[in-house]
Amino acid sequence: MKQNDAKQTLRAIVVDDEALARQGLTLRLQELENIEVLRDCQNGREALQAIAELTPDLVFLDIQMPGMTGFEVVERLQQDNMPMIIFVTAYDEYAVNAFEIHAVDYLLKPIEIERLQAAVGKARQRLHSDRGQSDKKLLLDIVISLTGKSEQAVAELLRNGENPIETCEKLAIKDGASTTFVSIRDIDWIDAAGDYMCVHVKGDTHIMRTTMKELESQLDATLFQRVHRSTIVNLDRVEKVSSHINGEFHLTLSCGTSLKMSRSYKDKVKHFF
Repeated sequence: MKQNDAKQTLRAIVVDDEALARQGLTLRLQELENIEVLRDCQNGREALQAIAELTPDLVFLDIQMPGMTGFEVVERLQQDNMPMIIFVTAYDEYAVNAFEIHAVDYLLKPIEIERLQAAVGKARQRLHSDRGQSDKKLLLDIVISLTGKSEQAVAELLRNGENPIETCEKLAIKDGASTTFVSIRDIDWIDAAGDYMCVHVKGDTHIMRTTMKELESQLDATLFQRVHRSTIVNLDRVEKVSSHINGEFHLTLSCGTSLKMSRSYKDKVKHFF
């Protein structure tokens, strides 16, 4: 790469439905040299408008957003104004290697400044390579890799306004350099421990760094429900519901575990009563 390429200012847009996440990433980008944040957007619709209007070099794009996911934003972009994409996610996806191969990069929340610098460096290299014209196809390949669906099936879901990654069959749990893939239907229950989620599967406990909200969004709501502010349960595992004088309930699972259910969550499992 030429020396003047390294000094060229990258024009960027930040897209995230959480205001604090947008502000935090924007502040970190302002610490880097030769990158300018043109606008921050809170949803996919705003992102598409901003990209069409400002033609940025680079978009930091959250994956899970209400209304339109990051993948759906990519699907709706026109080839002639296709920016480079760096995905931003609060959880590890099912095919991390697909991000490494196809996207410019991906960043896990909370974003570390060293990873951000590395991602921006990759974007500079991509900007001056001859691979830019194939970015959209490569990014759509990520969706296919993550879901295991065919290209035709993914295209049909997007045309129908459905989220192709809403309910995946496996959960990827990263531990250092290794990633464990857990069948979602094998999960008994999940509870929160600070900034981490404890995923209980057939007597084993897997730890993953994510939020309850993000993890809940990956699960089928017909099978998994929150029964406490810090607990999600697989409804198929519930064998007994016991009421207590204080209005709370205890759920006994098929694995023998007893979980407390708050009164405010009673409606979530009302079919048991």
